[in-house]
Amino acid sequence: MNVKESRYKKYALVREMTDTIGVVQSFDPKQTAEKSREIMEKGRLLLTGEGSSRIFPAKNARRACMEQGLNLHIATDGSRQSARYDLSDYAVFLASNSGRTKEVVLLARMLADAGNVHRYALTANTGTKLEQACEQAFILTCGWENAVAATKSVVEQALFYESIVWNAMGLSMEENLAGLSKHIETALAMDISKDIVSAAAEAPTIYFAGYNDGVAEELTLKTNEITRKKSDFLEGTYAVHGIEEVMDKKDIVFVVDPIEEEIEKFREVLEQGVGMKVVAIADRDTPFPTIRVPSAGSMNPYVFLCAGWNLLVETGLFLGIDLDKPERARKVGNELVDGQE
Repeated sequence: MNVKESRYKKYALVREMTDTIGVVQSFDPKQTAEKSREIMEKGRLLLTGEGSSRIFPAKNARRACMEQGLNLHIATDGSRQSARYDLSDYAVFLASNSGRTKEVVLLARMLADAGNVHRYALTANTGTKLEQACEQAFILTCGWENAVAATKSVVEQALFYESIVWNAMGLSMEENLAGLSKHIETALAMDISKDIVSAAAEAPTIYFAGYNDGVAEELTLKTNEITRKKSDFLEGTYAVHGIEEVMDKKDIVFVVDPIEEEIEKFREVLEQGVGMKVVAIADRDTPFPTIRVPSAGSMNPYVFLCAGWNLLVETGLFLGIDLDKPERARKVGNELVDGQE
């Protein structure tokens, strides 16, 4: 994805993907230091929102928390489902870039009515309904996005939530952030094999498999928004536990950071059994054709995500799609209009 070429840079989507580099460079992990102490006192944290505001930001933070062995319970579900839970002992972060997402605002108001004072907004706008319904609002620095598909905001939200984990452990996140922006720049600008791009463009369905940390799942959503193709997220070994019955040999599976112990099964069932193309997105060589990115250690998920964006932009352009103008998808999926609750 060469952002200097006119066929790329004319799209807001591409420009906003590139803006992610600066977002990472300027991110201040200390901004959550005080809030992380408050959250640790509660011991329970719910990260909620809709779509891209929740998938990667929340699940990446949960994975980081569990891998570090932090004594903090992090849960995540959509706002409507979360509204059915007893959240009296939870600190709750509610994410909505617009601050107008109906499900999120109504949950914040419900928590306020229930007397939960540990409700916080994460948004890209000020003076919104969500901010008014929360005890405190944190405003993203990335600014509003013009493209329908959220990109730079997703990364900043994820960094924000992950900084809570690092601050709660009393560890510096700066060392882990060092070099991340450069690795993201590499992932966004690297050449993607034309064979891989054409295979994705011609596939009836594009699958993403991998960890349940939001990367593969978020790329599944972005596939719909950017390439207008059908896609599915296959968590863990879901790809080899029955769905192969309905897969087509023209389909393609992208395995994000494949787990070594699972590779042979993927080859046996998908490559040899179905006869489909399997491609890895990883920081190392694999037995599959591999979109190889530089290693960022514990921050690898951000790099994998950006490599996936690169792939999808190339696929969309291959198909001749206007990346900024989906026919049906909207920037605010379900906006709250007063009087229509």
